[in-house]
Amino acid sequence: MKTTQQLSLFPEIEDIDSKNEIENWGTFKDSLKAPVHRWFTYPAGFSYKAVTHSIQRFGVTSDMIVYDPFMGSGTTNLTCKNLGISSFGVEAHPFVYKIAQAKMNWEINYQEAVFFIKKVEKIFIEKLDEIINKKGFSIENFFPELVIKCYSKNTLEKLYLLKMILETEELSEPVFNFFYVVITALLRDVSSAATGWPYIAPKKLKPTSTDKEVLVEFIKLSYQMLQDIRNIKQSSSENYDKSTHNLFNADSRNTKMFIEDQSVDYVFTSPPYLNNFDYADRTRLELYFWGEAKNWKDISDNFRTKLITSATTQILRGDSRYILLDEFKQECDKITDFIQNSAYQLAQLRKFKGGKKSYDLMIIGYFNDMYKIIKDIYRVLKPNTKALFVLGDSAPYGIHIPTDKLIGEIGVSIGFGNYKMEILRKRGDKWKDNPQRHNIALQESIIILDKQ
Repeated sequence: MKTTQQLSLFPEIEDIDSKNEIENWGTFKDSLKAPVHRWFTYPAGFSYKAVTHSIQRFGVTSDMIVYDPFMGSGTTNLTCKNLGISSFGVEAHPFVYKIAQAKMNWEINYQEAVFFIKKVEKIFIEKLDEIINKKGFSIENFFPELVIKCYSKNTLEKLYLLKMILETEELSEPVFNFFYVVITALLRDVSSAATGWPYIAPKKLKPTSTDKEVLVEFIKLSYQMLQDIRNIKQSSSENYDKSTHNLFNADSRNTKMFIEDQSVDYVFTSPPYLNNFDYADRTRLELYFWGEAKNWKDISDNFRTKLITSATTQILRGDSRYILLDEFKQECDKITDFIQNSAYQLAQLRKFKGGKKSYDLMIIGYFNDMYKIIKDIYRVLKPNTKALFVLGDSAPYGIHIPTDKLIGEIGVSIGFGNYKMEILRKRGDKWKDNPQRHNIALQESIIILDKQ
């Protein structure tokens, strides 16, 4: 496989502390401390500082439009709003899209929100007694087993009551969405089980939640999040409210219906890494709690099928989606052999591996999807613009897939003038003691595609 990337590591940055900070740009660490960004600790998030730096570096100004085809919980779009720059965002996961929508709305009615908090505080104990003393009431009747296992009976009853109060009060849509996120943010915090991202371990107790009282935490978090809105508005560009932000719960493989040709000035995004991370499954606790799914089939039908291929749990062997597209083979002939050879090796290894994971079809499905998305990005970008991707490589069953380089090569094949790769950090060291883990050094990179 021939590549044309130019390697560098932000040569314009000399300060060693700044270079150390750059290593976190592919993670959510910075955003955990930032107002509004921290509302939902999405496991696949990245640093808002990376967006800010890239906008400054490439001269993106308030009269331009930034696009993120993998919006997630809205880091790129939220940062753009903070800077007074308009944006588009596309997210295929309906639940995560709802979170992004709420984070982008800074104009909620403060008095209405405070009135709701005080009303909840006033009626909570009385309503709780009514519910739990009602004949035939059992909290186990309202949630799937996973949710039941993650909470004490008392805690889950209180969370259920918050849910009921929110759904029965006649709140304006922005205020409803705000408290939807408040309660969502509480779910993992007050759980008695280990529910840190990305995995849920119901049998593992979490001591830090022992003394957390649902009503107290709800009130505290509600006021903190209201203050977050005030803080981010105060720290934002004076013209933040003049920027426009169009968010879509849609498929970024084809955005012709809502994003015009050559209407975008800059793309900043972080696609799913090719590391078998099931984005639908990782939100299972939240989906089950809100009643948006009741079982694995619901998650597959309503969420997993909407996402681009990045996990073996999405694969149905024999599905034509996992045959390399003819147009891909024609336009990207230089890397077709590499992908097909890698898929062949993985298909052979699969026969002897426990679990027999369909990595062979996963990589074909992934690059089919990424090919379509990069083509669509090329369509929406104006001439003389750039698309920046934060992503990492992978090594399923020990077969190295240089996803970063391949994305760059696909971009050049479909029309971008060139690409540049800049390495953020090495990764994978924390698994070095796992005897089943491969020993291939992995990295996280930035790929910059130039449309000329």
